[in-house]
Order: sequence, then structure tokens, then C-alpha cells
Amino acid sequence: MILMPSSPTSPLINGSKPATRARKASTIRIFFAYLYDQKIIADNPAIGIKTPKLGKRMPKYLSLEDSKKLLNVTYDDNDENKERDYAIITLFLNCGLRLSELVGINISNIDFSENRLTVIGKGNKERTIYLNNACVKALKDYMSVRPTEGVKNDSKASNKALFLSKRKERIGNRTVQYIVDRELMKAGLDTSKYSTHKLRHTAATLMYQYGKVDIRVLQELLGHESIATTEIYTHVSNEQVRNAVESNPLGDI
Repeated sequence: MILMPSSPTSPLINGSKPATRARKASTIRIFFAYLYDQKIIADNPAIGIKTPKLGKRMPKYLSLEDSKKLLNVTYDDNDENKERDYAIITLFLNCGLRLSELVGINISNIDFSENRLTVIGKGNKERTIYLNNACVKALKDYMSVRPTEGVKNDSKASNKALFLSKRKERIGNRTVQYIVDRELMKAGLDTSKYSTHKLRHTAATLMYQYGKVDIRVLQELLGHESIATTEIYTHVSNEQVRNAVESNPLGDI
């Protein structure tokens, strides 16, 4: 016998977070819908189960000061791949790329005559990102030392790839994540709090807060399907405004 919640709004597990309850509620609905469709049960007891509302998470991101610190420690590296690593960090922080988009960049995707970059995002959708001076300089510095001899012509089209590993093949997701973690540690930043995706959040947040970029433009730049996804960065700004007011020493009088 399977016990169901006593009411549609009761928690599935006491003390569970809303996200956990929502996931379990979805699993139960799918399970009983299958049993009902297969005529294993006559009635679907999960129809009344509702998914708890999930609060919007504020994205974690680096401050402007910490972003500059990360760039500076990467630029000052003595590592043999410092130009590559600096270009990677620079693109993340300036263009808001996804990890898969950065790894997938081919040399032919860069047009220096127009200072623009073409990337393939989610759903295999292509979009154009215009490069600022910092990105152009970082890319040119890297390409001046990028290996040309012995680059593998493999299934990953490594010979066409912009970023190469020490094995002279297209750099992988895990290698890029390792590079970012290493540079974050060098900058004294918490690697459990920040990641490649948090650098994407950082780029978007800095552009919105300091560049006053229109939300629709930001949506296009980030490759978001829905404007609702991009609006989280307006919520970040609103939250800062709220915190500023609440920090007023007259607030508790």
C-alpha cells in the first residue's frame, strides 16, 4: 500500500526544501500517471498533488573588484599557457559565454576585421558576440603563441579549435574548469562558491549594473530563450537597492 500526502499542499517530506518536495512530487505524478495509463490502477491518486512554489535563486557572481583581481593573477602567471588561460578568463568575464560555447570555438569563428565572435549555444543556435578591446587583445596574444605544429586532426576537429590542451587537442570542459578553479584559488576566491558558470553570471551582472545594458540586449547576448531567465539580473540589482535601504542606521529607530 502506498501512502499519499493527506492534502495537496502538505509537504512530502518534513523539513525538505521546496526544490526537493517539487522533485519528489513530480516523480510521484509521473509514476501514478504511468500506472493509470497502463490500466494497472483504476484511479490516479496523484492528480491533486501540487508542486510547491520555488523562490527565485539570486545568481552568485564576482564583484568588480574580485573580477579584476582574477584577471590580474591570471595575467601575471608564469605558466607556459598563461596567454591561453588569460584569454579564457577574459572571454568568460566579458562575454558571458557558457562553458560548452567556449570549448566549441573554432579559429574560423573569430572575425577580427569586425571584432566579433560566433558561438553555438543551446539548441545548436548560432549567435554573434561583439568583442571589446580586452577580448581582442587577449585573443591576439594567445593566437600568437597557439601551437600550429602537431595539432591533432581528430574527431573533435582539434586542428580547427581555438583553445588547445597540452596534448595539442581541443580543450575539454574539465580542463577549463580546472583552469578556472586554479586561478580562483590564486586570487584568494572561494572555489566552492564560484565556477565557470558563475563567471557567466558575473559578466551579465556587471554589464547590467555598470553598463546599464538593456535587458533585451542582455538576453540576446547571453542566448536566453526567455526574457524571464535574463530578468534574474534585474532582481540582483533590486536586491542590492533593498539591502542599501535596510542598512540605513535609521532603519531600526
